[in-house]
Amino acid sequence: MACQSCATGKDGQPKGCKNNGTCGTDSCNKLTVFDWLANMSVPNGEKPFDWVEVRFKNGRKHYYHNSENLTLSIGDIVATQAQSGHDIGMVTLTGELVRVQIKRKKIDTKNDILKIYRKASQKDIDIWSEARDKEEPMKVKARQFAIDLKLSMKISDIEFQGDASKATFYYTAEERVDFRELIKLYAREFRIRIEMKQVGFRQEASRLGGIGSCGRELCCSTWLTDFRSVSTSAARYQQLSLNPQKLAGQCGKLKCCLNYELDSYLDALKAFPKSDVKLYTEKGTAVCQKTDIFKGHMWYAYEGEWMNWHLITTDQAREIIAINKKREKVASLEEYAADLVIEDKAEFENVVGQDSLTRFDSPKGNKKRRNNRNRNKKKPQHAKTEAKSNNNNNRPKPKQANKPQQKNKSQQTNKAQQGNPNAKPKPRRKPNRKKPQNNNNKPNETK
Repeated sequence: MACQSCATGKDGQPKGCKNNGTCGTDSCNKLTVFDWLANMSVPNGEKPFDWVEVRFKNGRKHYYHNSENLTLSIGDIVATQAQSGHDIGMVTLTGELVRVQIKRKKIDTKNDILKIYRKASQKDIDIWSEARDKEEPMKVKARQFAIDLKLSMKISDIEFQGDASKATFYYTAEERVDFRELIKLYAREFRIRIEMKQVGFRQEASRLGGIGSCGRELCCSTWLTDFRSVSTSAARYQQLSLNPQKLAGQCGKLKCCLNYELDSYLDALKAFPKSDVKLYTEKGTAVCQKTDIFKGHMWYAYEGEWMNWHLITTDQAREIIAINKKREKVASLEEYAADLVIEDKAEFENVVGQDSLTRFDSPKGNKKRRNNRNRNKKKPQHAKTEAKSNNNNNRPKPKQANKPQQKNKSQQTNKAQQGNPNAKPKPRRKPNRKKPQNNNNKPNETK
């Protein structure tokens, strides 16, 4: 969701309201709430619920009593009661929905009563905005001080109170940290009252926000408010590989989304026989190797033949287990696997061959030349002469002028032999391969 000023422009680029968490419509902030009872009026004779929900930096919310009966609506900036001084926040929910939220979060409205003083004036808003601008440079210095003291902790965020009288430092640490010397440095450098508050890694990710591996904003920073424990058994039930790099989120812990579909997987696994139950056949004992929850298939392998898996359905596995309970054995798993026919789906065939990313890396010209040389070496001599004659025959003959055709000597000899049958054929002369000598420059010889 986004407010109208946060929508994209004509060129497709986001505008951004740039209100730094004080958007007037409260629809482009973290953990927004839609008041679906806003159009309904209160029954006659009943007063509206006099508690309101106020949101502070990074989705932190508290519930305050409207003892002054101020006319408040969603988006109003108010000054609220604090332990010392006052704080500035924005109203996010009013009416009967606040009663539902208080009941769901089990807040004691008799003892834990915090009041709303007034609507924030312009002076209150200016002091609050100036204090918010100091948070980022102060966080850089605070981290440097912790590094200099060699403390195993990380300052994740700093939040000023609305009247700029106190600053809360949120940090994460795996072990207990002695930061007494650190607080003295902070008080000497920043000259303000300091409160240190440790948060978990999931709470840190929810406060800072970010983009998950799915490409969307983190669930903990947008809508998830309660953090349930996530164990590796949730990944095992869903047939996921136990790879910590893929199962861990931005916080370094297991992803909260592993619990979303866990119940549906557990319901589907009720129809499967237990994977630790062995199947006894005359050929040997079979052990379950893999299950496919979506298709309802199971793979079994004989003991000693772990490389050969046999695919059967869950109904067939239950049938074999029922026969084994009667102390009987089936012949083999191949009989059941033969009945199961898997339809082959038409896969994509690469006809052009453009899926290879390295098809342009190796040069092709040198290979052709080497192959041609090797072919010429292997060919015999008579093959070369035949190839030359074929090439000469394939060449186009030049156009001849209107001249009388000269007969070849071979044709003339053939005719002479036909006229004189006693004539012997002349032996063919071998062609002289020596180059002819030029006698033009020699002097005339006498006969």
